[in-house]
Amino acid sequence: MSNVNESRPLSELIGGLASDISNLFRKEIQLAKAEASEKFSQTMGGIVFLLAGAVLALGALGVFLSFLVTLIASFFEAQGMDETLATAIGSIIVTVVVGIIAFVLVNRGLSALKASNLKLERTATSLGRDADVVKERL
Repeated sequence: MSNVNESRPLSELIGGLASDISNLFRKEIQLAKAEASEKFSQTMGGIVFLLAGAVLALGALGVFLSFLVTLIASFFEAQGMDETLATAIGSIIVTVVVGIIAFVLVNRGLSALKASNLKLERTATSLGRDADVVKERL
């Protein structure tokens, strides 16, 4: 029994291979678009929640920091320090501590948004498999 491919002309086989490769890459492009859209939607959803939470937290943080400055100033006033100087020292202490915390949080946030987290891994893996299949057919 002869193989079907043996009876087909070479030009037909090459044309079929070209068509298969064209269809394969078209499907890969569709996969890449779908995956990129999915990643974009996930990122945008995260950013929206992050911004909403930050706006609400900012108001609460302002009130809390004001309380801390007042608390520290009261402590220094109880030690006999002038009210204005005690408030200034309380403000400086709170500013330095909050600034350090903010620096750490911003760095962690930027690390989470690195481009490596947005790679199209499924598409890259699929393209690698497709390239292997094409090599085998040639």
